[in-house]
Amino acid sequence: MVNYLLRRIVYTLFVLAGVTVVVFFLARVAGDPTALMAPLDATEEDIAILRHNLGFDRPLIVQYFDFVGNAMVGDFGVSIRHRQPAMDLVAERMPATLELTVTTLIIASIIAIPLGILSAIRPNSIIDRLSVVVALGGQSIPTFLLGIVLIITVAVPVGWVPSSGRGDLRHLILPSITLGPYYAAAISRLLRSSLREELGKDYIRTVRSKGFAERYILFRHAFKNAAIPVITVLGLQIGALISGSIVTETVFAYPGAGMLLIQSLRNRDFPVIQAYVVMMAIIIVAINFTVDVLYGYLDPRIRL
Repeated sequence: MVNYLLRRIVYTLFVLAGVTVVVFFLARVAGDPTALMAPLDATEEDIAILRHNLGFDRPLIVQYFDFVGNAMVGDFGVSIRHRQPAMDLVAERMPATLELTVTTLIIASIIAIPLGILSAIRPNSIIDRLSVVVALGGQSIPTFLLGIVLIITVAVPVGWVPSSGRGDLRHLILPSITLGPYYAAAISRLLRSSLREELGKDYIRTVRSKGFAERYILFRHAFKNAAIPVITVLGLQIGALISGSIVTETVFAYPGAGMLLIQSLRNRDFPVIQAYVVMMAIIIVAINFTVDVLYGYLDPRIRL
């Protein structure tokens, strides 16, 4: 198990190194932000001086190694727009995004897991056919469109559900419902197919021949093995939820890290963009590492 974990850690470090390269160079594709920072009456000489003071006139490779060296100690520079440490800005907004992510995942799991289990143990039933309709609908409706429809049909007429901002749990209802169906659909269909496959295997027939109850067979044997691909999807879905909440946060004016990223992209705020992407990479890599550890626990063969 120790060797397995060490291998995963080495892979993780390579992924983070690759992320720093991609985010640094892609952030500069949009151009030099010096012109946006300079006053309207600034001359070319003033802009050149500002560019020099910010270090944007140095070779990109030099800027990259400076960026990596500072990032290793948590220094991503100062926001060009907000004049605050970039990582502090992202860390200040990240709890709001994580709240939305966790709430959405809970809602999606409450819907998906029972629906997937019922569909697996009762194939071709009304519940199974209904789950197919729900899955197709959940994965077909764009999140931004669903969010706008919910604002128009629920938030505005009813009034007690806020359509924007962040505060109590009521502010999480509409954004979570907007994000939830897509992920619930993916989890439920995967759980159904995986569980159906496990229930048809020889070891399940052997356990049944010993007279054990179906509930015991389902949860003690079949569900544990069927959970491995589901855990994979859950790990990926959490990362997708955190990054995919950018659109939903914009629609509901939810002050999360995703909305901060959109504002930073508009202003070419390199430090904030870099801090956001690196923090997101760390969170997603940590989630994937946790999933890998769960793999090794659920199926010892994976450690080899």
